[in-house]
Amino acid sequence: MSSQIHPTAIVDKSAKLGVDVKIGPFAVVGPHVSLGDHVEVAAHAMVQGRTVIGAHSHLFSFSTVGVIPQDKKFHGEESHLFCGERNIFREYCNISVGTEDGGGKTSIGSDNLFMAFTHIAHDCLIGDHCILSNSVQIAGHVEIEDKAIIGGCSAVHQFSKIGTMAMVGGGSMVVQDIPPFCMVSGNYASATGLNVVGLKRSGVVSSELENIRKMYKLVFQSNLILTQAIESITTEIPDSVYRSKFVEFLQKSTRGICR
Repeated sequence: MSSQIHPTAIVDKSAKLGVDVKIGPFAVVGPHVSLGDHVEVAAHAMVQGRTVIGAHSHLFSFSTVGVIPQDKKFHGEESHLFCGERNIFREYCNISVGTEDGGGKTSIGSDNLFMAFTHIAHDCLIGDHCILSNSVQIAGHVEIEDKAIIGGCSAVHQFSKIGTMAMVGGGSMVVQDIPPFCMVSGNYASATGLNVVGLKRSGVVSSELENIRKMYKLVFQSNLILTQAIESITTEIPDSVYRSKFVEFLQKSTRGICR
């Protein structure tokens, strides 16, 4: 299937296009860009830089993907943006390539939804099945694990980490790490409970959910310092993939956690 490129679109001759790519009026696709099969770039959208967009992704109007970072330390060095498949970038979504200081790449998994006016800065690492609501602002070097949900108009401080299936309430200011399965909200964001609905939708059985609740209580509802809470979790909670994810995240936290 041949690609459909509107006559007013500007597509660099060196750009790589998969099959059945659709590029709308006044869209811009720069050199070094690679668009997978069935990618759609809507009217006035822009893809630049050394950017890879996976198959079946959709860039809505006025999204700017693969642009240079808003970082004074960036001096035009070769850097990249890698995006997986079936991602949706809504209107005015802005995503930067990486910088030399951050390993030279921004990386996004598959099946993510970036709503209108979201900003993903340089060197961020985002997993799969994440939802970033309208006007979410993600600073540089942030890591977001699979199935995280970030409410509208929230901001995340640079170098922060958000664990799998974590949920951030709308309008929150996140300045520390959010462990897996937890919900936070506020300015500054603090823990408000577990993402029970998300866990159940992901198939977590009742016995495992009860163990996750116990881990949460040891960290957030006891008088234990973090190292003591981790020790209690490893001795009191049966080993499982959920315990491993939770403990590993706590052990690797560099900014402290939202408590």
